[in-house]
Amino acid sequence: MGIPSFQTLTFPTFFFFFVSSYLLAYFRIFHNWDPKHRAEASSCFISLTHGTPAVFMAIHALTTHTTKSPSPPTFSSPNTFLHNTVLEFSISYFSIDLLHYLIFFPNDTLFILHHLATLYVFFTCRFIVHHGSFALLVLLILAEITSFCQNVWTLAGYRKADLPVAGKVFDLMSLPFFAFYTIVRGIIGPLFVYKMGVFYINQMAGDSIPVWAWVSWMIVIVTAILISIVWVFDHWIDWFKRRKAMSKLA
Repeated sequence: MGIPSFQTLTFPTFFFFFVSSYLLAYFRIFHNWDPKHRAEASSCFISLTHGTPAVFMAIHALTTHTTKSPSPPTFSSPNTFLHNTVLEFSISYFSIDLLHYLIFFPNDTLFILHHLATLYVFFTCRFIVHHGSFALLVLLILAEITSFCQNVWTLAGYRKADLPVAGKVFDLMSLPFFAFYTIVRGIIGPLFVYKMGVFYINQMAGDSIPVWAWVSWMIVIVTAILISIVWVFDHWIDWFKRRKAMSKLA
């Protein structure tokens, strides 16, 4: 088991970036919003600064081959420097957003547990196991590729009651966002996680990833997938109810 250490200044740099982004959003961009939505919108803002960049960073890391590892990566391949950089980027974001929930929404147990579990997986992969980042970065792409749509949709939802254009954006985005989210989180994600499970259960990771690590990772990942499916299913039901109500009024 390795000793956690930062080989570069990437983590403190990323941490400072997300702190600054949150403060910018809270005290400048959304300073005239009501207190509750002001904090929520600030969280959305740092999610925007994390989500799409994380997708491109992860794709770059996964497609950049090193001379030390010329063979195609597997679910138990050692982490590369670029892989670790992406993990530290996401660890920084989830740390700041976790602080946001602990300060402003300490009773939002689901999100707090989600962030703690995500940090556990990323932290152990980055600083203790030093293997398995390939699978986690693919999952990060699948999780964050919907981030831009989700955050814009969420921000529009906060203001739809008092801003007509926000209501139009919210209604316009709902169907394509839910469809996109369902395909990524409800179909592609579970298929990839199934392949991960088969790989680990058949002991194909060897001694590279300890049993405690991959078992706990799979528990966290499967739970997150199930929560995502329930979340989008509930929103589909709400969307159909709203469409039905609108059709009766027409």
